[in-house]
Order: sequence, then C-alpha cells, then structure tokens
Amino acid sequence: MGALGMVTRSLTRHYSKKTSGPFKLHHQYQSWRTLILEPLSSESVQVRRLSDADSGIVEVNLHRPETKNAIGNEMLRGLRHTFETLEMDDDANVVMISSSVPKAFCAGADLKERKEMTASEVQFFVNSLRSTFALLEALRVPTIAVIEGAALGGGLEMALSCDLRICGENAVLGLPETGLAIIPGAGGTQRLPRLVGKAVAKELIFTGRRIEAKEAMSIGLANYTVPAGEARPKALEIAREINSKVQELLSLMILILRIS
Repeated sequence: MGALGMVTRSLTRHYSKKTSGPFKLHHQYQSWRTLILEPLSSESVQVRRLSDADSGIVEVNLHRPETKNAIGNEMLRGLRHTFETLEMDDDANVVMISSSVPKAFCAGADLKERKEMTASEVQFFVNSLRSTFALLEALRVPTIAVIEGAALGGGLEMALSCDLRICGENAVLGLPETGLAIIPGAGGTQRLPRLVGKAVAKELIFTGRRIEAKEAMSIGLANYTVPAGEARPKALEIAREINSKVQELLSLMILILRIS
C-alpha cells in the first residue's frame, strides 16, 4: 500500500469514530481533503527503507543543513506525516532516526521562524510538536535515535521520544530553553525524569546545562556511547538484532514496557 493509501486508512479510522451527521460529515470531508492534499514528502525529512537482509529497517534522515536540523513548520509536517505513515506500514519492524548534517542531530525548534509567529501560532506549533513526538513515542515498532553532535531543546525531546539512544562521543545534549525564558514544551519535562530520575532531570532543566555523551550514558540518558562517527553503525547493529526477532511478540513486549 502506498503512503497516500496508508494515511487515508488512518484518517478513515479516526474520523469514523468521531463524526456523525451532515455537518460533521462535511467537516470530515474537508479535514480529509486538507490533510491528504498536503505533501507527504519533505526535503528535510528523508525516509529510506533498507533492503535485502535489512528489509524491515527504516531510516528517517533529518536533512536541513542550513539550520543544523532546527525544526520549522515544513520539517514538522514532514516528521508528522512520516510517523503517521510508519504506524500504518506493516513492513516496518524498526526505525532509526539519524541526521545527514555533520555535528548536528537536531538543534531544536527554529527560533528564527518562531520570532515571526504570533502568540497563537507559537502555541499551535508547540502543541503540534508535542503531539508529533507523542506519535513517535507510540509507534508500534522500536525506535532508535542516532545522535552525532548537538541534540538540544526539541532535538533532545525527539530523542527522548525514541526507545533507544546511541551517541557518538561528540554528542552534546541538553534542554537550554530556560536560558531563553522558554519552557520545554514537547514532552522533555515528562520523559527526561523517567530516564534519569527527578533530581538529575530537575538540575538539567533548571540550569539548561549541556552534557556530553559519556555523562549522558552514565546517568541513563544514552544506551551506548561510541567513537564519533560510529553511532549509525552501532545503531544499525542493534536494529538488525531487533529485526531478526518475531515481530508479533516484540510488539507485545514494547506495549508492556511502555505502559509499565
């Protein structure tokens, strides 16, 4: 099934539960039409499905070099469509999120775009970012963040939404929003304490302190730290191990672990 078909199927399930009556049916049609006509591809979010022995492994590649993968509206739409499509893709067994930009996983939200937004547009963007990362966290397959370089603000919040985090030694992680008089709004204040404990999370959030890969691993934020440039090979090694497992059983284990 193509990407459009998978999105259509997802929308059908969603709206069939929530709409009824002539007015709501018209609203339903307009919502379907708006979402389906939006482009499903994005220059800044590239999806690669591996083949042969690696069939079932999907790599989502962040590619916005001019901003160090800062998340603007276009990238956010691309991420959301990608996660919605992967949720409906029965051939996907494990997802890796990586970057094609040297020394940058994701620099967070695009603050230049944010300066041009109204207060209501900022709130809509933050809500959309939060719900998009919730989609990532809820994917039925394991997800791996491949972190080389900076993972800051929303970039770290995206990595926190993944099941595993593999860091190159050059990785720098942090939630620096408090230094900009901004509250981390895409789930970082909830997900970080679950991984590192409340005391450590509070210190990192209150101070906005950035940490390197070795410290991230020592506090439980990273699963592995490897030499710079080796994060993707290590992530692919783990993805191959996951890909070899019985998927029905793995999906059940993922559900149990996430709700525990």
